[in-house]
This record gives sequence, structure tokens and C-alpha cells, in this order.
Amino acid sequence: MVPGTRIASLSESTVMDTSIVDRIRAAVCRDRLLDTAVRLVEVPSPTRSGGAVADRLAELLRSDGFAVERPIAGWPEAPAVVVRFDSGRPGRTIQFNGHLDTVHLPFVPPRVDDGVLTGSGASDMKGGVAATVEALRAIRDTGLLQKGSVLLTAHDHHEGPWGDCRQLYAMLDQGITGDAVLLPEYLSDRLPIVGRGLAILEIRVHRVGEPVHEVFRPPDTPDVIAAGCDLVRRFKQLNVELAKRPHPIAGPGTVFIGKFAAGEIFNQSPTECRIEGTRRWLAHEPVSAVADEYRRILREVATNTGTRIDSEFIARRDAFEIDPATPIVAAFQESYRAVTGKTLPIGAKPFVDDGNAFVARRGIPAITHGPDARGAHTLHERVAVVELVRVAQVYALTALAFC
Repeated sequence: MVPGTRIASLSESTVMDTSIVDRIRAAVCRDRLLDTAVRLVEVPSPTRSGGAVADRLAELLRSDGFAVERPIAGWPEAPAVVVRFDSGRPGRTIQFNGHLDTVHLPFVPPRVDDGVLTGSGASDMKGGVAATVEALRAIRDTGLLQKGSVLLTAHDHHEGPWGDCRQLYAMLDQGITGDAVLLPEYLSDRLPIVGRGLAILEIRVHRVGEPVHEVFRPPDTPDVIAAGCDLVRRFKQLNVELAKRPHPIAGPGTVFIGKFAAGEIFNQSPTECRIEGTRRWLAHEPVSAVADEYRRILREVATNTGTRIDSEFIARRDAFEIDPATPIVAAFQESYRAVTGKTLPIGAKPFVDDGNAFVARRGIPAITHGPDARGAHTLHERVAVVELVRVAQVYALTALAFC
């Protein structure tokens, strides 16, 4: 924790009564939750193709007696799913938000063995979405929500590079938001109050002319591989500078190169070199300044090497930081402690998710917390059912404390 950081005291939110905790624990039904998760996982939904699973979620919620809205939100191929559960008395609104799309890997059907759910989206994040649905059921079934309301939202267009977050952005622009947000991504070992922004870098270094055998290459032919190497060197220099200005929790901004490709054969002078990687930055760094710095480096390398360099700087998610004294932090910690007997350390979110968008785009505090799941973005996604139950309990209690 940063020295001087203040966490909202538990007395600033509803103190958890053991009888309330016991009633929520009893209301969260393991078998019902698992059935929901399996029924979501069994519907393939790669990003931009989430219509069928959104329909399935809407069907499950309607069968439970909830009124379901289906806003198009910029993506008519898969209208979003929205449920509002209101206590009927003034208070805060907490939002449970999840994405229904999965990365573009071969589909793996659901399976349950020894209390572990596997399959496409089990950990990222249909299991988490099922836990939010069960939390909403528990809140409704117990009648414990004394004030405010719960807003459940689910959508497509999350996973990059296939999606561009347009559906969530549209919902934010349309005001389909709460006063604070919980997102059940697979992060469970910390309470993330800060996270870096992300741009995926796709760079094309090229020259005029055709590929040519090395021995017939004119002496003034621009060397696209050397230019690419120079670009990587400049990025390494930038990393050194960024490391001098770290955030006390999130660390420094970074440039990372994960792919470098050129040429068709060992003795050919190619016309093109492609480089791919990421640029991550901190909340105090304007995206425009980060993009300008990136473009300047590309221009200088292109000029110095006689090559052409093409690349767009597209921010997938912006950086964010939330006030650790905000009420949602206290409500969450109180609820987490009621379920687990401990609190989570304050930390940084290692990846980007939709929580970045809530904070950076609308100033709505968002906490990413989900099951201790494994295998995200692989063919071996898996999550223990007890973890889904824990998340549902924590979410339901957080809603009661916050609202």
C-alpha cells in the first residue's frame, strides 16, 4: 500500500451482521449456479459472435422472473443483456458487469469433474457471469436489499483484437451504469485500485521495390530489418526512461515487443518487416501524449533509415486509478472478510479489462474481482465451483453494504 493511502473504514458502510451473512450463504445455490455456468459455456461465443449466448443468458434470467432489457448498444448482432433489480427505496446502484464473448480459439464444451468446471469461457468469464447472476438471485430471494438497486449487464465485443469495446462504450454513453461496478474477471489475490492503459502495436516497416537476392541488392537499398531493429532499440531506450518514473503500486509504463518477422528465405533482402507488441501507460499520462511520443519515434526511425513505417496507435483501454477511500472499496473489503475471514491487499490490475473503461471514461469506481480461475486465453480454461460460489456470496454482500 502507498504510504498515506487511506482505506474507507468499515463503519462508513453497513456493518455485516452475521445473520445477514448466513442468509446470503444459504441463498447462494451451488447447483443452480453451476447449471447457469454450464448453460452459458455450452454456447460458443467468440468475440463479435455473442448473440446466441446473450439470448441464452436473457432466457435464463427471464425464467427466474427478472425483467430483461436488450439494448443494441452499437452491436445489433448481439444485443446486450440488462437487468435492474430495485429495492424501491432511494440509495446507490451497484453494477455487476461481465462480457459473454471468448477469445478466438477452438471451442471446448463444458465439463465438470471433481468440482471443477472446464470449457471455453469457464474462467474468462462465463463462470464469473454466472456468479453475478446467482448473487442477484440471492439478493432477490432473501429480500435483504434495503436501499438502492442492483444493475446486471452483460455484453459482447470485449476480447481484443477482435473486439473494440464498442458495446460497453455505447452502454456507458447511454447511461446504463451504476454508481460503482464489480467485474468478475479472473483476479482474486488483490484489490486493484490502479491499472495501466493498453495499446496493441502493429507496425509495418517497408520499402519500395521488390524482394531481391542479397548479392543483387543495390547498395542504397533500405534495410527494413535493420530499421526494425533500430525501432526495437528505441523502444528499449524508452523503457529505461519509463522505469525512472514508476507508479508506487502499478510500476512503470512499458513497451513490449513480442513478435518480429521479416523475409521469406535466409538470403533475400525483404521489402517488409512486421513488429507487434504493446504499450502500457499510467493514469497520469494523457493518451494523446503517449501516442505522440510513439509516432515521433516511428517518424525518426523512418527518416534515419529511408524506410516507411505504418502504424496506428489505438488505445484498447485507458489507464485508471480509483480513490481507495471510495465507499465501494470499504463495502467490498467488508464483504470479502465476512466470507473469507480476511481482507485483500491493495494492488494493481496486471491486465486491462472493462473496469478501465468505467473509470477512465465515466469516473465510475470499478473493482475487478473474480474466481481464482486458470487457463484464460488457452484451450484449458478451468475454475473450481467453490470459487464461483465464493464470488457470488461476496458480490451479494457487497451490494447490500454499498447500496
